[in-house]
Amino acid sequence: MSLFLRIATFPGEMRIAVTKNDTLLDFALWRPAAPDMVGSIYHGRIEALTPGMGGAFVALTPHLSGFLPLQSNAPKLNEGQAVRVEVSRAAQGGKGLRLRLLAEDGPLDQKGLITPGPTPLVRLAALWPSATLVVDSPAAAAHIPPTLRERREQGFTPYPDSIAAACDALEDPVVPLPGGMEATITPTPALIAIDMDAPPAQTGRPKQTAQFAANRDALPTLMRQIRLRNLSGAILIDPAGLATRKRQALLDPVNAALKPDPLNPRCLGVTALGLIEIVRARIYPSLPELLSSPHGRALQVLKHILAHAPHTKRICGGAGIIRALEQDPQALSDCAHQLGHALSLHTDLALPDFTWTVQD
Repeated sequence: MSLFLRIATFPGEMRIAVTKNDTLLDFALWRPAAPDMVGSIYHGRIEALTPGMGGAFVALTPHLSGFLPLQSNAPKLNEGQAVRVEVSRAAQGGKGLRLRLLAEDGPLDQKGLITPGPTPLVRLAALWPSATLVVDSPAAAAHIPPTLRERREQGFTPYPDSIAAACDALEDPVVPLPGGMEATITPTPALIAIDMDAPPAQTGRPKQTAQFAANRDALPTLMRQIRLRNLSGAILIDPAGLATRKRQALLDPVNAALKPDPLNPRCLGVTALGLIEIVRARIYPSLPELLSSPHGRALQVLKHILAHAPHTKRICGGAGIIRALEQDPQALSDCAHQLGHALSLHTDLALPDFTWTVQD
């Protein structure tokens, strides 16, 4: 019956899972070398005003900037002006950091980062204040901040098999649903499309009645998957085998299933095409985006080596994958430490960017 916040370590990242009775309740990936920076506070400088875009670009460090939207009642800003800002949305979907303006609090002579934002571990620990922290390694324990150490269970405990399997399943775009149904999740640059499929077999009830019941019963599981994968922005769901006029009746179960989500997603109704329309705050990168990013693909190489090719000593790959690996030297070091020998990288310009092979 205990509620646990479990941390499992992999090269370059940690899986953080909130569990109860071997059920996965919440999930996040934490990549220390690539923080999302949400909640970080900076002293920056206005580098360009963009009235046509309704805001300004702010230089945060010599190599980092973000976009600051400005409301009509915002104070007048000038190019070159020093400002204090907070990161309100991570870089994602091909767009950079989103910022919000903070009130001035003392002199703005300091430059760059003032206060880092909370890590995924800290955010989940705040959402689940009664959860006991369980780690699988000394490396995971070392990342627990002092404010959370009293919540840690002593010792090292790997993920239960059922939880490990549930976390692995989050990487699959096809989601099994109750009643033999399934949903296919397709992220696009503009929205997330979800197709519910496999209507139930004949049950002796009228077909539309059986299909409505199957969709209704599957929706809570689907809404939970949306949260676990952090699918955000515009989300369109196509229920399975149900007449458009019958789909309005699914809105009540959708709204009920969305209530526990801390990002307060909203169901906007059913479109003219019969699609259930949901909007969920786009603050952190979604799991599909994290996995498909160059950094995510590089970390997958290291996980593959540990699990399936532990004798690897040389990674040969296209320029994209080698560059991504080089940008996270700590992940390479972690992998080499677990393997017990060093790894070398070799760029083969004849290979596509993210193709790779391993050599003993």
